[in-house]
Amino acid sequence: MLRRLLLPLLGVASAAAAQDPEPALLVPPALLEPAAAAPTTSLAPALWSRSALRQLLSAAEAAREEGLRPSDYGRDALADIVAAERTGPAVDAVAEHAARALAHDYADGRVTDRQRFDWHIDHSPAALASLDADLDRAVEGGQVETYLKGLLPSDPRYAALRDALRATPRSDATRIAHIRASMERWRWMPRTLGDDYVLVNVPAYRLALFQGREEVAAHDVVVGAPKTPTPQIVAYAGSIVVNPWWTLPPSVLAEGKRYSAAKGYIYTSTGGRTVIRQRPGPQNALGRMKIDMPNQYAIYLHDTPAKAAFAKTDRALSHGCIRVKDIAGLADELADATQLQSALDGTSTQTLQLQRSVPVYIVYFTAGERDGKVVTFADPYGRDTTLNAALDGNAPTPSSYAAAAT
Repeated sequence: MLRRLLLPLLGVASAAAAQDPEPALLVPPALLEPAAAAPTTSLAPALWSRSALRQLLSAAEAAREEGLRPSDYGRDALADIVAAERTGPAVDAVAEHAARALAHDYADGRVTDRQRFDWHIDHSPAALASLDADLDRAVEGGQVETYLKGLLPSDPRYAALRDALRATPRSDATRIAHIRASMERWRWMPRTLGDDYVLVNVPAYRLALFQGREEVAAHDVVVGAPKTPTPQIVAYAGSIVVNPWWTLPPSVLAEGKRYSAAKGYIYTSTGGRTVIRQRPGPQNALGRMKIDMPNQYAIYLHDTPAKAAFAKTDRALSHGCIRVKDIAGLADELADATQLQSALDGTSTQTLQLQRSVPVYIVYFTAGERDGKVVTFADPYGRDTTLNAALDGNAPTPSSYAAAAT
């Protein structure tokens, strides 16, 4: 009940955060003055003990290692409270705000408007839905620091970024920006990706196949050009189409080009709308096969006759779909090898259903591990500057937490 009564006090830092590049969590000074003496029996017990406050201060200071600003979690106010050994309702309000902000940002990422970054990978709201109750238990059980750390991604690739951030000189602003942005995107990711999955990292122009959580194969890829970017999604590969037809998507039709029948293109009209398809064959834009993974963005993995593109450094060249180098090798890992070879030996269109669907995560990490080291990649869609600005400018409020949990 005390926690609910204090909620109106929790938004006091938001306005200051937008102005101060390193704002402290502001609370009216009078609220931090010792309460007037009163009979002990009439006072409600303090929600935040001195031990819990020390843990929270430590957690706020540690936010820097996660690429976040300790000042956004009341570090200075908490330091003053801990030094003065204050407790009571006003202190609880400060601690509540700081802890909720930190828990939210660790569990779900600080930036909530992810669609403006073309990020459409759903993140389970379970941690947010139970945030209040879990935080209560952590405070009561003296496990504040442990609880907050447990909300962060446990994936070793996130831990590698944390280590790299710690080791990067402050003068290397570009590398720091890529690492911070990538850590934030990891906080947007599901906490469990599964045992078997495909991970396509757009800035790295790389596809990796994981089986038993170990990377077993990697392929160079061509991704969407800046004008037709590949969205960040998760879809499930369920079939492989050998000798596919290609139906030109709206992004290609919008270019207004004419397509020659000599290259296998066929024009039809359906409901007053022109549909252009290309027959299977050596000139087909999808090559010998595509890996279907139904999604609202019509993105899939496919072969290509334009092999020279894989030799380029900048491979953001497609209309959005992902061209995979040696896709036959990838398909061989996913499908029955005998059936696949039989289909490839023929010229007819065949669809091979996978025994079980495989999640395909298309992500955007401009920093990540390569050969045991964290390296940075170019930012083909120019998103990291905006994301870092959002990291340093968004001040979460109690209402935003409630909205995110519903």
